[in-house]
Amino acid sequence: MESPAPVRILTVCTGNVCRSPVAERLLQAGLDQVLPGGFEVRSAGTRALVGDPVQPLSADIIHTFGGTADGFAARQLTGKVLRKVDLVLAMSSAHRGEVLQLDASLLKRTFTIREFARMLDMLEDRKGPGAQAGPGVKVIGDRINANTELWRSLPARAASVRHLSLAPEATDNDVIDPYRRSADYYRQMEDELAPAIISILRFARLNAPA
Repeated sequence: MESPAPVRILTVCTGNVCRSPVAERLLQAGLDQVLPGGFEVRSAGTRALVGDPVQPLSADIIHTFGGTADGFAARQLTGKVLRKVDLVLAMSSAHRGEVLQLDASLLKRTFTIREFARMLDMLEDRKGPGAQAGPGVKVIGDRINANTELWRSLPARAASVRHLSLAPEATDNDVIDPYRRSADYYRQMEDELAPAIISILRFARLNAPA
């Protein structure tokens, strides 16, 4: 019998040392609490500082929210990295474009993280109160497979409410790049990124197979 396949999520920024590592490590920590073994979150950079650790102020944000930056090394985004990815969460519209230049087949599975979070919020709002979580399957392998099936169908569902969750300004889809800038920019990054991560984790929790 094949091992259950986790949902494979890739977060993408430029250097892979500030924004995408925060998204990677906090999503992984939160999703591990929702369904252990159900998600595999990694990250990469379009112009990565290959091998570098997370920038210290980004590492502080990761630690503040209960994740760990230990063992992280930046890596370059390539076609091979994108292979078998179920969902790409880019830190800006420009990064989304660079992902699609490498692999156009990911068009319907690539979003900016803030855009995707708004879509999930809209899906939850439309589901309404009293709606049930994911299907009730007890065996852990079956739960993981059911969860993966749900998330692989999610991009199409999310895209169906795109018109209802448009940002007031195009820049509201992006997360600011704080690299080599002051702590204020890292705080702005946190303010833009944290609500999106919380929305994604909330959706995963509410829809996890029982």
